[in-house]
Amino acid sequence: MNYKSYDLRNFETIPQIIKLAKKYIRDIKIVGSVLPFKVNSYVIDELIDWDNYENDPMFNLTFPQKEMLLPHHYDEMASALEQSTDKKYQEEVSNKIRLQLNPNPAGQKEHNVPVIDNIKLHGVQHKYRETVLFFPSAGQTCHSYCTYCFRWSQFTGVDKLKFAMNETELMVKYLEQHQEVTDLLFTGGDPMTMSYKVFKKYIDPFISNQNKTNIQTIRIGTKVLSYWPYKFLTDNDADDFLRLFEAITSKGINLAFMAHFTHPVELGTEAVKHSIQKLRNTGAQIRTQSPVVRHINDKPELWSEMWRKQVNLNCIPYYMFIARNTGAQHYFAVSLFEAWEIFRKAYQNVSGVCRTVRGPSMSCTPGKVQVLGVTEMNKEKVFVLRFIQGRNPDWVARPFFAKFDENAIWMDTLKPAIGEKFFFEDEEFKYFRENYYESEWESFE
Repeated sequence: MNYKSYDLRNFETIPQIIKLAKKYIRDIKIVGSVLPFKVNSYVIDELIDWDNYENDPMFNLTFPQKEMLLPHHYDEMASALEQSTDKKYQEEVSNKIRLQLNPNPAGQKEHNVPVIDNIKLHGVQHKYRETVLFFPSAGQTCHSYCTYCFRWSQFTGVDKLKFAMNETELMVKYLEQHQEVTDLLFTGGDPMTMSYKVFKKYIDPFISNQNKTNIQTIRIGTKVLSYWPYKFLTDNDADDFLRLFEAITSKGINLAFMAHFTHPVELGTEAVKHSIQKLRNTGAQIRTQSPVVRHINDKPELWSEMWRKQVNLNCIPYYMFIARNTGAQHYFAVSLFEAWEIFRKAYQNVSGVCRTVRGPSMSCTPGKVQVLGVTEMNKEKVFVLRFIQGRNPDWVARPFFAKFDENAIWMDTLKPAIGEKFFFEDEEFKYFRENYYESEWESFE
C-alpha cells in the first residue's frame, strides 16, 4: 500500500466520503479549522467501517465532530468561514479560539524546559528525574491525527504554541552533565514520520561509542503501528530502520516502542501483526498506552479485549491515561470515577500477564497521578490517589486522599480530603528549581 494523506484541502476526494451526510462535511471544515485534521489511506481503507461511520470509533478518532467545539466556538468559526473570504481574518479567529483551549497543559512550556550554559533547550522537557523528552523538529507531525490529541497545538502552524528542537549537540551536553537521566524519549508528533536518514542523524549521537551520557533506555513514542504499520513492511527504508533498531539493542540499550493503541480494531489487521513481529525480532520492546475517551473506548470490555490482544502479540500493556485538560476535553472526558470503574472492571477480566498496565493516570502539572480507587474516611467517600511519577521523586508511591466528586474530570477539580492543601502543593517546583533550573528559574515563573 502507498501512503496518502488527507486534510482539509483534499479530504473531499476520499472515495468513501460520498457516504457522509452534507452536515458532516460542513462540520469537518469548521472544526478542522481550529483543531488539526489529518487522516491517511490505511486508516480509511482498513480501519473505518464506512457503513456505520456515525458510530464507528475509528471515524470518531480521526474525523472532527461538531461537538468537539463548544457551541459558541463552533458558531464563531462557522461565521468567520462563511461570511468572509479573508484568510488572514479566518486564521485570527481560529487562533483566538485555540488560545482558549489550554493548548499546552501541565506546564509543558513554562515548567519543563531545562537549561544549560544559560540556554533554554526548547524542544526538550525534563519533568521527571530519570527521563528526558526530546521533540525532534523533523518529527512534529503524525501519519494521522487523533481528534483528542493533547499535543494538538503542535500541528496548528502557530509557532508560539509549538516546542521542537533540531540541534542535538546541546542536548547531548546536558545529558552528559546529568548522569541521573537514564531514559531518553523521542516524541512529537511522531518520530516515526521521519525518514531513516533523518532519524539516524538524530539518534546517532546517543548510541555512538563516544557517547558519555548514562542513557540506558531509548523510548520512541509513536502511533505508527496503529496508523501506518507499512512503515516497517513496504516503505523504501523499512529494512534500514529494522537494522538500526537491531544495532541499538545489540549495544545493550533497551529500545522501547511506546505504542499508542486506542481501540482493539487497530490490532486486527495483518499489517499491524506483521509489523509488530518485525519490531520484536530486532530486540525492541513494545509497551502500549492510550487515554480512556468518550465515544471511542469508554467500555471496560474494549480495554480487556485490547490488553489481551496486545499480550498475545507480545506487547506489554503499560498505561491507561485520562484525557488531558486541553482541546476538546469536554467532548472526550469521562469522570475520574467512571475511568476508575472502567479500569477496575477491565482489570478484573484479564489474567496476570495483562496486569502490567497502570491507571487510570493523569499527567498533570505535579506528575502522573493514579486513581487507585474510592473508599471511606470518617464516613465520607474519598478518592485514593498516588503518584506514579512526580516532579519530586520522593512523592512517588505515596498515597493521598481527595474528596469524592463524581463529576470531577481532572486533578485541578479535586479538593484535599485532609487539610486545606495537598501535601505537594507548597513544594511543587522546589525539587527542579534546586537541581536543574538554577539561576534561570525566574524566567519560568
